[in-house]
Amino acid sequence: MSQTKISFLGIGLMGAPMAARLLDAGFSLTLWNRTPEKAQALSDRARLAASPAEAVAEADVVITMLENGTVVDQVLYQSGAINQLRQGALVIDMSSIEPAMARRHGTLVEAQGGAYLDAPVSGGTRGAEAGTLSIMAGGGDESFVRAAEVLQPMGIVTHIGPVGSGQLAKLANQAIVGITIGAVSEALLLAARGGARPEKVREALLGGFAGSKILEQHGERMLQRNFEPGAPARIQLKDLRMILDEARSEGLTLPLSQRVFEQYRALLASGNGEVDHSGLLLELERLNGVRLGNADEEH
Repeated sequence: MSQTKISFLGIGLMGAPMAARLLDAGFSLTLWNRTPEKAQALSDRARLAASPAEAVAEADVVITMLENGTVVDQVLYQSGAINQLRQGALVIDMSSIEPAMARRHGTLVEAQGGAYLDAPVSGGTRGAEAGTLSIMAGGGDESFVRAAEVLQPMGIVTHIGPVGSGQLAKLANQAIVGITIGAVSEALLLAARGGARPEKVREALLGGFAGSKILEQHGERMLQRNFEPGAPARIQLKDLRMILDEARSEGLTLPLSQRVFEQYRALLASGNGEVDHSGLLLELERLNGVRLGNADEEH
């Protein structure tokens, strides 16, 4: 069993299974969550902290898995909890936040005598439960080596570059995910409306160049109309907003990301912010006044 003391802040849809993977690997964990009840399921295996400051104070490694950059900033930095960081402790932010904010947080952690890694993830709740997340790490070589043992139970980690690089990789990931969900939604609806069986279209396409995890997993969700959130649509919208903000700061125009952003914004405006991000299909159905189904159901 590792002697490394880990404090994990953020026990939500993703954080809970990630923390469970660390417990299964034998790590000693202290947990904190804004809604304490969500951490109760792990209370027989981990210590629960009453505040972020308490969680930080005794940790060799602090992991944050929170909803967005604003929340990370409030919980760890504006609250003053970061002032409790032990000399030499490692902060790993696995939330999806703005690259510029990650760089600022890295500077603040270093000022406290700690080390910092931004390490956002991709793979959804299935990947979190299975320990197969793709983890994109930004930070120094020494910090990355130190973090490897802790990150390994949660997935496959790649060192992208300096602090902020992990968040840039996550933005790239979310651009591909969001745009591809839109493409799969349109493709299945087009095929079904023309008289094809959409489940068979998906089956055929999985064996060709169009095959992807999005078509495999989210295409199945669309066909089954299972929009229970693995990753809520509001989070996808947040990520697309960050993509466009980052693009503007770099003088880039990203028309596909812009268009998908507008579709997700419309999805939320219709009251569907808490559906899975594959629920973008619902906005396409609303726009066309039709519903995805088999040919017999469509006509």
